[in-house]
Amino acid sequence: MKKRISALLAVLLIVCSFPAAASAAQAYAVIDAETGRLLKGANEDARLPIASLTKIWTALTYIDAAGTDGTVMVSKNASNQEGSSIYLRAGEEVPAEKLLYGLMLRSGNDAATALAEDAGGSVEGFVDMMNEKARLAGLDSTEFTNPSGLHDDRHLSTAYDTALMLKHAMDNGRLKKISSTALYNYGDGGWQNKHRLVRAEGDAVAGKTGFTKTAGRTLATLFEKDGKRVIVVTLNDGDDWNTHRNLSGEAFRTYKKVIVAEEGMYQILPGIRGELEQPLAVLLSEKEMEGVSHAAIIPRGAGDGIWQVRLNGVPIATAKLKITRK
Repeated sequence: MKKRISALLAVLLIVCSFPAAASAAQAYAVIDAETGRLLKGANEDARLPIASLTKIWTALTYIDAAGTDGTVMVSKNASNQEGSSIYLRAGEEVPAEKLLYGLMLRSGNDAATALAEDAGGSVEGFVDMMNEKARLAGLDSTEFTNPSGLHDDRHLSTAYDTALMLKHAMDNGRLKKISSTALYNYGDGGWQNKHRLVRAEGDAVAGKTGFTKTAGRTLATLFEKDGKRVIVVTLNDGDDWNTHRNLSGEAFRTYKKVIVAEEGMYQILPGIRGELEQPLAVLLSEKEMEGVSHAAIIPRGAGDGIWQVRLNGVPIATAKLKITRK
């Protein structure tokens, strides 16, 4: 069905060539888990240590590079890692999937090192992979020096970047399943997820805990309720469980999930139509409704375009626009 954009939500044509909930946290960010838009934050762009929230990116980098079906030989270096551990022994061969559960549920530094050495050839090689992946994902304020989150003065990110890390991780179905698990049973034992909110009945679906003396308590959580999805990240917050409950509750009360563009065919210009294959929905507060506008960005030649949703002129969401020319 052909649709014509209304005057209320007018399309700006751009032709181009393509290449208050109180918190004790030192920094926090609340984002729309679908679009990555910042809904609320404090010092969300301050570069700070994130401790074991690092392992969110370690897990995603490993899965994208090596999958989950293989096995990993544990080195002496991996078995000797300091800090939190799943007590790997040098020379044992462990399923990669089990290591990923140990990484995300128990925050094993030995698991992080074993996975890094397996996929990267060395810890240093894997850290290069993590940093390259971060750059490609637009995490411009993030730098990794190790796969576990142990303190290093250069190993820094921000609350907002870390929230985006969890967003990307939750777009991976396998990793979402792992980090959503309350209790993982294997052979002769099992691991309980350290993330208390994920273990409890409620809106918390997945996440990761972290702690070092320098970073303090760090926490990342995906919450889902009534079709809405938000991510909360706090850095250096001694009351993080309550902070996450409060910030997620505030977000769910404040924002509605609004379909701002229905699926279907739209007339862009004479002879040019664009098709949205799925409805485009964003989280909006009542006050933000009137500030929504749309832009159609189309290539000069053949190829798909982009449907862009803007709030007060700032892009907040995009979708593929399939272009048809007569």
